Amino acid sequence: MSSIRLYILGALADEGDMHGHQLRQLAEKEHIDNWTDISVGALYGTIKRLASEGLIDELRVEREGSYPERQVWSITTAGRVALDKLRYDGLSEIVLRADPFDLAVSRLDLTKLDEVPKLLQNRLAQLRVLLARDEVQIASISKYLSSLEIVVMSHKSERLRAEITWHETLLSRLPELLSEELNRKATS
Repeated sequence: MSSIRLYILGALADEGDMHGHQLRQLAEKEHIDNWTDISVGALYGTIKRLASEGLIDELRVEREGSYPERQVWSITTAGRVALDKLRYDGLSEIVLRADPFDLAVSRLDLTKLDEVPKLLQNRLAQLRVLLARDEVQIASISKYLSSLEIVVMSHKSERLRAEITWHETLLSRLPELLSEELNRKATS
C-alpha cells in the first residue's frame, strides 16, 4: 500500500487537475507529513512514476508570470481503478511495522544489564514527548479540520498511548524479567 500514490491520485480525483506545486501546497495545507508516512518532497518523483504507468496524464503546461512552466496533471481511467484499489487496501490492510526495539530487548548484552532500566526510562520519556507534541499539534490545527480529520489525526496519539502503557508495563516487570533471563542463560 502506497500512501503517497493514494494521496496524489485521490487529490486529483477529488480536487481536480493540478500541477505538482499545487499538490505540494495542498499537502502542506493538510499537514500530511505530520499524520501520514508521506514526505512532501517525494511528490514530484511519484508524479513522474504515476505518469509513466499511465495513471495520470499531462493535460497541459502552464506558466504564471515569472514562475517556471508547470505540467498540469489529470487522473486517467486506469488511475481511478488504481485509486479504488488503494482506497480498499488502505481501509482493509493492517500495517504494523516491526520495531527493532523488540529484537534489541530480546538480545540483551548480559554484561550491560544495569544500563537497561535507564535506556527504557529514556525511551519512555521520548514517547511521552512525542505524545505531547502530537497533542499540541492537533490542538493547534483542529480549528481547520473536520471532525473526521481530527479523529484520523488522533490515531497516532492513541498508538503512542498504547506504546507508553506497554513500556510502563515492561519497566515495572524489568527486574523479574532480567533475573529470569540471567537464570535462563546460566542454565543453557
